[in-house]
Amino acid sequence: MRRCLLPLFTLICTPALASEVELNVEIPQLNVAEYHRPYVAIWLERADQSHVANLAVWYDGKLADKEGEKWLKDLRQWWRRSGRSVEMPLDGISGATRKVGVHSLTFSDQDPAFKDLPAGDYRVVVEAAREVGGRELLRLPLTWPASAAQQQHAQGTSELGAINLTVKP
Repeated sequence: MRRCLLPLFTLICTPALASEVELNVEIPQLNVAEYHRPYVAIWLERADQSHVANLAVWYDGKLADKEGEKWLKDLRQWWRRSGRSVEMPLDGISGATRKVGVHSLTFSDQDPAFKDLPAGDYRVVVEAAREVGGRELLRLPLTWPASAAQQQHAQGTSELGAINLTVKP
């Protein structure tokens, strides 16, 4: 009898695999006279471009008198959809600007942005703006919940480099 219970117990105690969303964002090296790290906002939106959830906001939060928040308006799409209605810093979402290189963000289906997300088609949006520089916005499609692995790629031309989105069911 013990032989039969052990495999059954193993099946009952094995946790279900969680869906995972991985986003790699490249901040490119620019050959300019005056370089400033870009402010970056990353969010989830519906097909009609309505805001669903903020995933990350990278800005200079250490400037005196919250001076860094003043420049968040340069992230125009994010500002119009969400930024003007939130109080910075956003706990667990906002952080410092990032240096040149590839930066990875990972989310599970238990993270607040995805936990109660209704099934449907969405887009991950990455917007970057840089002082004495330009602005760039890229969108990557995402179907939620993931029934199969998904991979999306977008290539920036100025303020952003390669953006890669991987979703594992």
